[in-house]
Amino acid sequence: MPHLTQIKVRGYHLDIYQHVNNARYLEFLEEARWSYLEDGGDVEFFAQMRLAWVIVNININYRHAATNGQTLQIATQFSKVGGKSAVIHQVISVAGSDTVVADADITFVCLDQKTGKAVPIEGELLQRLAKHLTD
Repeated sequence: MPHLTQIKVRGYHLDIYQHVNNARYLEFLEEARWSYLEDGGDVEFFAQMRLAWVIVNININYRHAATNGQTLQIATQFSKVGGKSAVIHQVISVAGSDTVVADADITFVCLDQKTGKAVPIEGELLQRLAKHLTD
């Protein structure tokens, strides 16, 4: 089941055309990922393991303009865990409607903060990430 985060569109999110600027969607997606990780206790886990998430690819599709005052709902869930990377799928929609504003697939690796290198997703790390595929 996806984790849900709500964000209200404010005036400072808008561009000259009075809809959410395309770069702001990346911030909305990041806020929702942080909320998801905090709610699941993963922030502490990764801090203890001295691992950082490093985004290596974002594919985003802009579907519909969001405007001032709307409440957006961001659904966040893992879609794939591989040997070296994992993918989180996120969908931004207008809360209370079927209107999809944007959707994205975010690929990340786990970086060892001491060595600065990506680590294989195996053992305890694999178990931790794989549980999100079934949540």
